[in-house]
Amino acid sequence: LLLAVLLWAPWRALHGAPLTELSGDQDFQLFLQRNLEFTRKIRGDVAALQRVVCDTLHLCKEDELLLVRQDLDIAQAPLEQCHRRTFQAETCFSQIRAGLRIYHGSLATIRALLPGHAGLVETLQLDMANLSSNIQQQMEDLGLATVTYPTENQDPVPTFSSHFHHQVGGFFILANFQRFLETAYRALRHLTSL
Repeated sequence: LLLAVLLWAPWRALHGAPLTELSGDQDFQLFLQRNLEFTRKIRGDVAALQRVVCDTLHLCKEDELLLVRQDLDIAQAPLEQCHRRTFQAETCFSQIRAGLRIYHGSLATIRALLPGHAGLVETLQLDMANLSSNIQQQMEDLGLATVTYPTENQDPVPTFSSHFHHQVGGFFILANFQRFLETAYRALRHLTSL
């Protein structure tokens, strides 16, 4: 219970206060270390797919594609609860899980775009599902509220009006996902420093 109360403290207080009670919780610290590594692996796999998109489709620079992006309906998962000054672990973890679910579905676009790399996409989707499950389990262990998502994907896969839009959409899905993972990684890393 004390751990759950400490996790509700504002970001500013967490940043400056030496919370020995939290840092001494070995199970929580082990969870954070394992999932930092897991997040790092997922980031590496997304970066590998971004290199494939750059090398094979010659879509490498985001600023060159911004005009096309306006025509696309690409989901961008919010993570504002993971870097606000009023940081709360429960809402941050919930946003990470919701974002993983959104990107899990969006990766079907990448699999269709890069059929030769379907194995990497499937591995990435499995890793994302496992990370989400790890976070849910940790939230339950801490007594935090969790949302259980249905196993079948409820989010529609993006549709595109042309093959080029499909390619650019794939580029932005990966770019958005990489930014999402960087924020999630920073939030987990911050919790290790408490």
